[in-house]
Amino acid sequence: MPNTVPTSTAGAMTPALGFAMAVAAGVAVANIYYSQPMLGLMEQDMPGALVGMVPTATQLGYAAGLFLLVPLGDLLERRRLIVVQFALLAIALAAVALSPGPLLLISASLLVGLMATVAQQVVPLAAHLASPEQRGAVVGKVMGGLLCGILLSRTISGFVGDHFGWREMYWLGVPVAMAAGLWMAAVLPRSQPEAGLSYGALLGSLRSLWREFSELRLAAFTQALMFAAFSVFWTILAFRLHARFGLGAEIAGLFGIAGAVGVLGAPIAGRVADRQGPGNTILFGVALALFAWALFGVWTSIPGLVAGVVLLDFAVQVTLISNQYIVFSLRPEARARLNTIFLGIMFLGGAAGSALSMHAYTRFGWTGVVILGSALITAAAALQLRHRFSPR
Repeated sequence: MPNTVPTSTAGAMTPALGFAMAVAAGVAVANIYYSQPMLGLMEQDMPGALVGMVPTATQLGYAAGLFLLVPLGDLLERRRLIVVQFALLAIALAAVALSPGPLLLISASLLVGLMATVAQQVVPLAAHLASPEQRGAVVGKVMGGLLCGILLSRTISGFVGDHFGWREMYWLGVPVAMAAGLWMAAVLPRSQPEAGLSYGALLGSLRSLWREFSELRLAAFTQALMFAAFSVFWTILAFRLHARFGLGAEIAGLFGIAGAVGVLGAPIAGRVADRQGPGNTILFGVALALFAWALFGVWTSIPGLVAGVVLLDFAVQVTLISNQYIVFSLRPEARARLNTIFLGIMFLGGAAGSALSMHAYTRFGWTGVVILGSALITAAAALQLRHRFSPR
């Protein structure tokens, strides 16, 4: 099977390169979350229920990109692939900013999600470049950057949207994506893909990998449920703040700063997984997420939301890094494809969470949202406990 980076490059990761890759991953993935604090502003500009589907469309685009584009990392020279994908991401962002109506806005948002998967070309490359004894910490560092991008994107877009307009946020993303691509062109080492599978065979091998590794299936389903609960909260937050407290997009975005505290869990989880294995950290993260949703239900003030979001984001990051540690250890030469399956399932869960949250909030209000988030985390706990205690 093809291997994008020869084994001789293992251990080539430096602190400076790790930092650059963490920033690039964060810049890329940030684009799929710009819309969430600005949904109210977008609906004012384009009245109609379709605008509320923008976060779901963007996450569906990301899931599609994970399955269709990320496997190319096992086939093509990855530095060139990363640079080209950043350039296409900039074009997609410009298309969103120019969208005259909801249908074109949703279509362009789908393309943004598709191209933002460049972040997931960066993560497997970091795993390849790290030495085995540092792999968990390195992946944790790069994923920490990615998760900071997810959370701080809301802070930035909330501020820009309130003060300048939602379209200006997407215009701002264009030069940022281009700059990230140029930075990656300057610092990434060239990869040397080995001839082997065609693109069709590469995609076909995804099914074989899924069937082969029960650990992959468990990790993917667990993280899909965790990320669905994460998306439930963040999709509804702007509506909740406006309806309950009369607060706008800028305040909704500031919650991203509180959530970024949870990103500290990424490198911590990676180091723990390096030393002790990932199983216990996954159970800890699931339990912590359930406690966070309990807080959302009983402590309904602003401080309760802040405390809950710190715990929820920390929990999701801990389980994400621990599950990725498992996935990246299964078959080194297939890391891009394993990452494709794992994150593709995870983001399908996120898209489902976004869609279900709108239905729950419309029908049952905040109580329905809390029940939905808690049920998703409970399902993740059931999966993990069944695996832990089932006969081997």
